[in-house]
Amino acid sequence: VKGSRIPAGQHQHCHKCYNIHCQTPVEAEISCVVVKCPKNCGATLHMCKEEEHLLLCPNEKVPCLNADYGCPFTMLRHRLAKHLEVCPASVVCCSQEWNRWPVSDADVAFYRNVSGDPRAEGHLDVATALRDQELLFRSIKMKNIFPELMEVIEEAALRDVATGGTSPVDGLGSSSTESDCVGMEDEELSQEEREALAKNGNVESLQKYRSWEGMFRKEMQGCDQTVKNMDKPTDSSNSHRETRDSHQSLENGAAARTNGATGLAPWQDGVLERVRKEFNSAESTMYMVHNGAMLIDFGQLAACTPRERDFVYGNLEPIAVQSVRSFNVPTSYRAKRHHLKDPTRNVKKTHQSVDTTDLGVSVEDLPKSDEVSATLLCSLENELRGHQISESAGADGLYVDVGTQTYHFSSAPFRPDASLTDVTADKPTALHLHIQAESVTRRHNKTNSAFNYMCGRFFCRDEYHSHFKNTHSDIQAGVNGWVEQRCPLAYLGCTFSQTRLHPAGHRAVIKYCQALSTFALQPVVCSSLCEGGETLSPLQNRARNLDPLSGLPCEVLRHIAGYLDSLTLSQLAKVSRLMREVCATLLQERGMVSLKWKKKTYSHGGTSWRCREKVWEFSCGFSTVDRWSFSNTPSMSEHLKACSFYQREERREPVVLACLEEVTEKRGERIKHKR
Repeated sequence: VKGSRIPAGQHQHCHKCYNIHCQTPVEAEISCVVVKCPKNCGATLHMCKEEEHLLLCPNEKVPCLNADYGCPFTMLRHRLAKHLEVCPASVVCCSQEWNRWPVSDADVAFYRNVSGDPRAEGHLDVATALRDQELLFRSIKMKNIFPELMEVIEEAALRDVATGGTSPVDGLGSSSTESDCVGMEDEELSQEEREALAKNGNVESLQKYRSWEGMFRKEMQGCDQTVKNMDKPTDSSNSHRETRDSHQSLENGAAARTNGATGLAPWQDGVLERVRKEFNSAESTMYMVHNGAMLIDFGQLAACTPRERDFVYGNLEPIAVQSVRSFNVPTSYRAKRHHLKDPTRNVKKTHQSVDTTDLGVSVEDLPKSDEVSATLLCSLENELRGHQISESAGADGLYVDVGTQTYHFSSAPFRPDASLTDVTADKPTALHLHIQAESVTRRHNKTNSAFNYMCGRFFCRDEYHSHFKNTHSDIQAGVNGWVEQRCPLAYLGCTFSQTRLHPAGHRAVIKYCQALSTFALQPVVCSSLCEGGETLSPLQNRARNLDPLSGLPCEVLRHIAGYLDSLTLSQLAKVSRLMREVCATLLQERGMVSLKWKKKTYSHGGTSWRCREKVWEFSCGFSTVDRWSFSNTPSMSEHLKACSFYQREERREPVVLACLEEVTEKRGERIKHKR
């Protein structure tokens, strides 16, 4: 290429020469001899290009592309693509999602019997539903659902910060909100507390740092702007205009105190006349364009036909706007005509409070609400509507729907950090979610009356297809009648269930491990192998309490462990130190590596994430099942013969079939017609 710079170490001729049969004589600083690649890749090039060729040579040893993510392997360059399929640092997260619906009142009998049956926890559908329910209960915080039922914190937040403690509200982030600033301004500190707060350097919580810094910054900017205004030179015309404006403002204030007909607000009387007098035609037109809708609503401007003014504001009182639903109706408001309907047919109304005292029952004797049912209902209301049905919400800018729904729980008040799991810890285990799960994708609309879950498991790239096929496509999708079959009378309360399929070629059954929250294959061991076995106790052979398997050489143990799946290896490593060392030799071959990040907080309040270490572990994937076979289980009809919910109704008297008389009459008419 013309004008290109020759790299350092290459000659002028060699830089542009690509002929493998180059016969150019060797000259200093001009050209060099043609050689073959020392790595035996078959390339022929000038000797001065060897260093550049190593960047592309397929036989050059290079680290894995995921070396920065923890992969320790070094290999030839042409093997990189094949290695990525089994690279321990090539980790995939399963994003399969499914929905579960809360239990309705129609299925109370079945779920009540399932919750009381200890054998039902071994069923696959019940076990997975209990696991999803536990995750849901841990994620629901009571302070987000029932903030009015929380325990009252006596100590103020600012006093905790001043004494070096932590704030009672732990859910707030580092960014300050308007409500936080309002709360800090409402409660003023004494001079001693301010000095203690300023001198205290051991403040554990830095979340109030930005709030204070923002307040000080605003005050400083206001002071700077005041200084600039004071230093700005003013001429006589400006002073005359300011004097005139000040006199006019005083007159407007006096008039406002007398009749309130001043200002340019759309709801004030005579605003159109003042706009025409004080503004030119262009400005008055723009005012009408921007405020035309409000002028029509407030009766200052007729829309199509002239009508009487509906309502008028008097002296407006200031309203502190904290959120969208914090608008209060002004005291000087008079109702609109269309809200009062026909004034000629106005009915007298009486405002009367209605509560539980009208029932004639004391508060202690009222029935208690169920914490789980009420919490799940309110949680779904927040998901579907954006707020609870019992929450006060504004119908429009002037009318507010006041929520009157209250709940009376036996466990209230709740701790500020309590979750639904903490509330139900002392109660017996009960199932509140459907055992049937609906598989969904990210294209589904999640805003519905169902709870959404995601698998979120991590696997090596070569294990992911096996996990998705066996766990989600085969077991989870077929647990509702295909892999596991329930009694047809389950809707009446029968809890009988049987497994119909088992892995072909494996003497194993499907089990759900609650401790690991995953499916597993449990081998079926013959009873003859278990007979005659001795169980070692910790008192025997205290020096080396080894089982027969641990007495084998490490090479034999490693060979045996090579036949186990990743889930079994992860559990075998917890048996003993010897087994942990044996499983550690298979980590680079069968395990996966990931980076462990930690959050670092600096003295100025900033934060950053740093990689502290690389974690090696085994995934929770079990052996691949390519084919399933039917188990030797009896037919469901055998169970129905002894099912207590199967009640036969024998009828000995003849019963007239439906539409039998109509068919007989039609046949009679046909016979008459033929005759």
